Amino acid sequence: MNADRETLAVYAAEAGRYAAMAPTDGETAALDAFLGRLAPGARILDIGCGPGTHARAMQEKGFAVSAWDASPDFVEMARAKGLDAHLRTFVSLTETEAFDAIWCSFSLLHTPKAEHPVHIAAMAKALVPGGWLFLGLKLGEGEGRDALGRFYSYVTRAELQALLTEAGMTPTDATEGAGKGLAGTVDPFILMTSRRDA
Repeated sequence: MNADRETLAVYAAEAGRYAAMAPTDGETAALDAFLGRLAPGARILDIGCGPGTHARAMQEKGFAVSAWDASPDFVEMARAKGLDAHLRTFVSLTETEAFDAIWCSFSLLHTPKAEHPVHIAAMAKALVPGGWLFLGLKLGEGEGRDALGRFYSYVTRAELQALLTEAGMTPTDATEGAGKGLAGTVDPFILMTSRRDA
């Protein structure tokens, strides 16, 4: 499945408001911890980069960043920040051992749960052996739409750990919390880091 049209329409209408949302202290800490695992100049894919906020921070620290998003508006915003940004989705990820790390922060959750195994396997394949994957997802069960109409799929910690293990990834740490997003609701989330098996 390609990107959900209703979700993309919401991001097109709300791109400016979304881009104006400053990263939380928790987001910044998670990014810093992730980047701290990487060698200088490491190749990072930010898949579902949004307006490029995290990708720009990575680039400013000297990493080689490729930024992908399914929203044309976000790709334009990311390019305006000087990023190598492309209009691409999870379905188009066919690279093999092309990245040292993949940052996937609250983007996989806009794909159906049935597709999660395929997309996580593709991300694992795109990593070099020993490469790192960061996933941010909302905790819960099933699928649905938020108050704005965006499609979401929810996971449990155990489900996510199993998906990563099946894809040849070893989960190394996870953080759970709750946060308020664009729709204004406070939702539980999980941030999980894993490493591709050598």
